[in-house]
Amino acid sequence: MTAPSASGSDVLETIRAALAPHGLFLRGTVNFAPGEAAPTLEGGKPAASVLLVGNVGGSVWEHFNRWREGEPDRGGAEPLDSWSKLVIRPVAAAAGAAAYFPSDPPWQPFQQWAMRAEGLKSSPLGILIHPLYGLWHGYRGALGFDRAMPVTGEPAGGHPCETCVGKPCLSSCPADALAGTAFDMGRCRAHLRTGKGVAGCLADGCLSRDACPVGRDHRYPVGQLRFHMAALNL
Repeated sequence: MTAPSASGSDVLETIRAALAPHGLFLRGTVNFAPGEAAPTLEGGKPAASVLLVGNVGGSVWEHFNRWREGEPDRGGAEPLDSWSKLVIRPVAAAAGAAAYFPSDPPWQPFQQWAMRAEGLKSSPLGILIHPLYGLWHGYRGALGFDRAMPVTGEPAGGHPCETCVGKPCLSSCPADALAGTAFDMGRCRAHLRTGKGVAGCLADGCLSRDACPVGRDHRYPVGQLRFHMAALNL
């Protein structure tokens, strides 16, 4: 784990500097109370804290896409997960931290960590909405430490959906997947298999997500939108 002589703030700056060339950011800190459920470190000891790592808007797309284009197999079946691990694991090792990823068992509660670290809440689409970045952000991994770490990220204020006038995301879904009390993934997938779905959401990204007025300056580039839609494996 991290050497005792290194202050928490120094460790954060070193990590930020290592992540920045890849378009990744520290997205929040969770410090666990003694006895609280926490991920394990090497050797089985529970972590005292985790630092969330992720993207803001399309910050990773250029870096990830450049790497992917240089891979003979275009990065394999799960290229974004593979790239994230290639970037984050060395950063974790250099910081004396454990690395956790949303795609790896044992499944870690990334959404719960994000809600706790940044005060985020879920949108009608099921995506956590940020007051600055809207629906255009994500979490690519987390670093676990054996000591409490300083606060990072952009703490949220109120929940943007509660003050949204008109809630355009609800009326913009061509599949009516938001007509009920929860997002209907079955309706969404069925629509994406139709001609209108292929030419609409599948080509340019979810229309409901795009209708959200929060954080529009951080909207993903078209290539990234198409990549995420293609990953649904319809």
